[in-house]
Amino acid sequence: MINSQGAEAASASVAQSMRDIGCAARASAHALGLASSEAKNRALTAAAASLRAHTSEIIVANALDMVAAEKVGATKANLDRLMLDAKRVDAMAHGVEEIAALPDPVGRILATFERPNGLKIERVATPLGVIGVIYESRPNVTADAGALCLKAGNAVILRGGSDSFHSSTLIHQCLVEGLRAANLPDAAIQIVPTRDRAAVGEMLKGLEGNLDVIVPRGGKSLVARVQEEARVPVFAHLEGIVHVYVDGQADLDMAVKILRNAKLRRTGICGAAETLLVDKAVAQTHLAPLVKMLLDEGCQVRGDEAAQKADSRVSAASEDDWRTEYLEAIISAKIVDGLDAAMDHIETYGSHHTDCIVTQNDARAERFLREVDSAIVLHNASTQFADGGEFGFGAEIGIATGRMHARGPVGLEQLTSFKYRVRGAGQVRP
Repeated sequence: MINSQGAEAASASVAQSMRDIGCAARASAHALGLASSEAKNRALTAAAASLRAHTSEIIVANALDMVAAEKVGATKANLDRLMLDAKRVDAMAHGVEEIAALPDPVGRILATFERPNGLKIERVATPLGVIGVIYESRPNVTADAGALCLKAGNAVILRGGSDSFHSSTLIHQCLVEGLRAANLPDAAIQIVPTRDRAAVGEMLKGLEGNLDVIVPRGGKSLVARVQEEARVPVFAHLEGIVHVYVDGQADLDMAVKILRNAKLRRTGICGAAETLLVDKAVAQTHLAPLVKMLLDEGCQVRGDEAAQKADSRVSAASEDDWRTEYLEAIISAKIVDGLDAAMDHIETYGSHHTDCIVTQNDARAERFLREVDSAIVLHNASTQFADGGEFGFGAEIGIATGRMHARGPVGLEQLTSFKYRVRGAGQVRP
């Protein structure tokens, strides 16, 4: 009975704490929406400097998270996403500086027109309001999401994963130092101070109307839960089942180079290739070298009969493999009968995230770019370019695969809405 009462008290405490966080975020969102570009940039520049100044403390905090993750058996890919070193902290700081250098998306005139009655109408970019970001493993999301939301004039509530709790807490403190340097409210960037999962439930309820949109960034189970339970709009993708299709007119050396980077540069990111498709027209010349490269580089290959014949080290692929986001050094591989078959496979098994064609045939490339219904489609380039920083957005808050409002890397522009400003001279409706 005592335990039950204690649990109820803890739940009530989390609920009240989250309500307080939501109210503070709403109040600060108004101030941020009116903040000058200079103030926001000053905050971001100071935050970047703070990240660099506190690099050693961040690394120490990250070591605590890494030890805890190893004890519970985290995968190699999860540990890679979690790990911070001096280079990665500096990259975070650089990303924040890049966001500061971007044009302010708030106040942009998106359209202007004048009606026959003389009314002058403008469509103007405005902040979304209060954004909730729920994420796992990657502590760098704390800096990326905080900086992007600030630049776009939004207050943000960050709920990092329990595995990155210490790292994210230190990074958040650096962001708050930046806010204070620019005399902006501390509550503009808040981090949920508890690992209790009840806090996520409170965010999904909308914090009594104080949360305008949620961005989940993590594994399939997390994103699925958010999409199923959220009472506010969601920018999300379930997973990145990413394909590289090597066409019948692909240059082999280029295909090897692109596939190596797409799969092995970093296996634990959502833009990493998970399935290799090879046109049967070049199976005799291209399949074996591609598979051999992967295997020699330490990547497990699960393939169809043709892939297994190409190299004895290839294991048999199951139906589930074509639907799997491995996020580690494993890839599925199969032969397809031309471009149409490749696109059919992608439509059947893909997740509408990122897909690539390698070919010297421009007509086929254009068909692929036009007909594959993914947020990002590439021709002769690594799928690991599926990243807001690589798109020139400074960073991203996630990659959305839906079709409403935002799709692809969610950067500054996608974190704004708009309103209409109408100027008249005494007009009334007849």
